[in-house]
Amino acid sequence: MTRTVLITGATSGIGEAAAHAFAGAGWRVIATGRRAERLDALVAALGADRVHPLVFDICDETARDAALAGLPDAFADIDLLINNAGLALGTKPADQANVDQWKTMIATNVTALVSMTHRLLPGLIARKGAIINISSVAATYPYTGGNVYGGTKAFVEQFSLGLRSDLHGKGVRVTSIEPGMIETEFTLVRTAGDQAASDTLYSGADPMTGGDLAETLLWIAQLPPHLNINRLEIMPVSQSFAGFQVARNG
Repeated sequence: MTRTVLITGATSGIGEAAAHAFAGAGWRVIATGRRAERLDALVAALGADRVHPLVFDICDETARDAALAGLPDAFADIDLLINNAGLALGTKPADQANVDQWKTMIATNVTALVSMTHRLLPGLIARKGAIINISSVAATYPYTGGNVYGGTKAFVEQFSLGLRSDLHGKGVRVTSIEPGMIETEFTLVRTAGDQAASDTLYSGADPMTGGDLAETLLWIAQLPPHLNINRLEIMPVSQSFAGFQVARNG
C-alpha cells in the first residue's frame, strides 16, 4: 500500500530533502511552502504522481484549509505529518531583540504547528498514522541569543510528548526529532541574508545536511507500527554541549 506524507516547509533544507527521500522510497508526498517555483521544481524532479504541491503561508489558516480541501483523491488520505516549517530570527540577547521577530517565531514554530496538527488529527487517528515534529537541540541547551527560538522548540518537544500521552491507545506514533547544526538556509534566514555569517558558522565544522535528517525521518516513518521513537537528539560529531557562562567581577 502506498502511503502519503505531508511535509511543511518543503521548499528548502530538511523539508526539501525529505520530499526527495520519501518520494524515492515510494511514498506520495504533499509538499507545502510559500515559494511556488521551488515546489514546481520538486514536482518536475520527482513527478506529479509522487509530489503534490500546496502553496500557502503556514501561518495563514484560511489558505491552508483551502489548499487541503483541494487535494486530489490520490493524496487525500494522509498517513504521516512532518511538521518541519519553522525559523529563527535574530541573534541578539533578549534586552536588544526585536519583539516582532519573537512574535513571528512563536506564530510559525508554535501556533502554526499546533494548528496544522489539530487540523489533520482526525484523519491520522483514523489511519493509525504518525506525526514527526522537528524541534532542536536548542530546546535543551540554551545559548546567548537563542531566547525565544529555543523556547519555541522546547514547546515543540513538550507538545510532542503531550500528544503521545493524549493519543495513548489510538495507534498514532509521535516523535520529536531534535537536530543540532545542519547546513541549510537556516542561518541566512536568521541573519536576514548574511551569507558571510552563514559561511563562517559552517566553515570547517562538517555539519549535518538536510539529506542526513531526511534519511533519519524516513527510518522513523518506516519502523514497524508497534514501535515509537519518542525523542531523538542528533548532532554532528563536531558539535557538543555548550559550557556554562560565568560573569566575573573586575
